[in-house]
Amino acid sequence: MSVILVTGSYDHEIRFWEAWSGICSRTIARTGEPGQVNRLAISPDRPSKRLLAAAIHKKVRIYEVASTSSDPLATFEGHTGNVTSVSFHSEGKWLVTGSEDGTIKIWDLRSSQLHRTYDNSAPVNDVVIHPNQGELISCDQAGSIKQWDLSDNVCSHELTPAGDVPIRSVTLASDGSCLVAGNNKGQCYVWKVNEENSGLPRFQAVTRFHAHNKYLTRCLLSPDVRYLATCSADTTVKIWSISQNYEFKLERTLIGHQRWVWDCAFSADSAYLVTASSDHTARLWEMASGETVRQYNGHHKATVCCALHDGAS
Repeated sequence: MSVILVTGSYDHEIRFWEAWSGICSRTIARTGEPGQVNRLAISPDRPSKRLLAAAIHKKVRIYEVASTSSDPLATFEGHTGNVTSVSFHSEGKWLVTGSEDGTIKIWDLRSSQLHRTYDNSAPVNDVVIHPNQGELISCDQAGSIKQWDLSDNVCSHELTPAGDVPIRSVTLASDGSCLVAGNNKGQCYVWKVNEENSGLPRFQAVTRFHAHNKYLTRCLLSPDVRYLATCSADTTVKIWSISQNYEFKLERTLIGHQRWVWDCAFSADSAYLVTASSDHTARLWEMASGETVRQYNGHHKATVCCALHDGAS
């Protein structure tokens, strides 16, 4: 089973790691090119080649995972502010990006062209694709969470759970059943997601809880939807178990990073979590024990994003 683990840093480098040995197997150095790496995404299984999308300042660069070249296959330009989020369509046909410029853009990976732009009017902090591949859910600096309908080209729902407190991160259950958002004050908000034709509200608020006393940087549901990971400026990652009726209980606190934790990624079986931190390192944690099983050293500045793909699509 081939495990792809990638990290990005303020040192402008993208590093590929051998997950179990901790050895850096490839570095995309990007010498002489400005711009920090903000966000990474690995494409799902594609018949041709697996891709890495890297949000680098205002651009998105597409690299081939299996290649040794530091040259991108394609570069998407059009955003006028930092690109803060990047996600692949499940069949790898298109890519969605969100930016501090207040727009969400969809890029066609086959033609490398811009396909569509949504005007969010406030800086976008995160965007996820609904498992049905027909909707996007974004969150922004103005405190809004929006659902964008890809077929009708409109914002079809908007949530503002805490007024104008910026929403930092959104995560959607792999079966589309649940949405969690985290804000700048460390609060998490949870909605049950109902079918559009069920007669029930699309987003039904079920609970909220205080996850961290400091800035929350990322919230992420595990693929099996049994856990939520929250990353924070308080240097910790917290793991919350989720009951059938959406009760969130703190299972364990992952302690080891020395500075802000910016990003995380689950393994496909939800047994491991990778985290990226301002302490220049990434870590691999075993969920069952809460222990660090590997540390990845090599970046010279803050490690702010990570992506993991370990065999399952």
